[in-house]
Amino acid sequence: MVKFDEFATTVARFNADSDRANLNYNRNPQNSKSKLDENAELGIAQVLGHIYKMKTYKNLYGKLCSLNNLEIAFKKARKGKTKRSYVIKFKKNLEKELKKLQDELISLTYYPKSLKRIIIRDPKTRVIHTSAFRDRVIHHALINIIEPLFEKIFIYDSYANRKNKGTLKAVQRFDYFKRKVSKNGKLLKSSIDNNQVSGYCLKADIKHYFDEVDHNILIEIIKRKIKDEKVILLIEKILKNKVFGMGGGH
Repeated sequence: MVKFDEFATTVARFNADSDRANLNYNRNPQNSKSKLDENAELGIAQVLGHIYKMKTYKNLYGKLCSLNNLEIAFKKARKGKTKRSYVIKFKKNLEKELKKLQDELISLTYYPKSLKRIIIRDPKTRVIHTSAFRDRVIHHALINIIEPLFEKIFIYDSYANRKNKGTLKAVQRFDYFKRKVSKNGKLLKSSIDNNQVSGYCLKADIKHYFDEVDHNILIEIIKRKIKDEKVILLIEKILKNKVFGMGGGH
């Protein structure tokens, strides 16, 4: 499932100005360099290179609308949900459904269905917004085209919703920095147990981040790289989608 929040994460991650402010995050304070340090510095160099010499892209919409891209998007959207009734229904008339989506995209008459609001507890209570399955196919079709363009300039230590990253890799990276800062668990002089090691860790979260993102600013940032007006229009339609009622996937 591609949730609205996940889609927004992928798009919002590209902010060249904030990347520039975050460049020191990956720098190694030690003289010796590990492979991870070298990878991090490579990521910094890539960000700098793209900020000062940013390649832009046109003529993307035709690729996005192709039946081949839509079929790949369908396979990604159904992953882990092949037994859901709405997936079975869509697959039953797959060729017809994909052609309908293609026609709507080409004629610029595609509009996403209203999002559905769901409250889950796992155990923390969270509010998520789910899209209709046909809209998830469109999300994947869009991401298939634009993700490779933005992936090149993401900072190295960004792990959410990225290929070859994820939660496990983030934990492993954190463990690497934890050991480095604490000098492999060096205890404080005043420690009373083995848990009081040197170093600090800041845990922070932005409250209601997706609710507070300014979409106008976001679109302007995306326009720096994507010069295809039809792709921009599609992104705007998805971002402006509204929430309707309570319920599950549809």
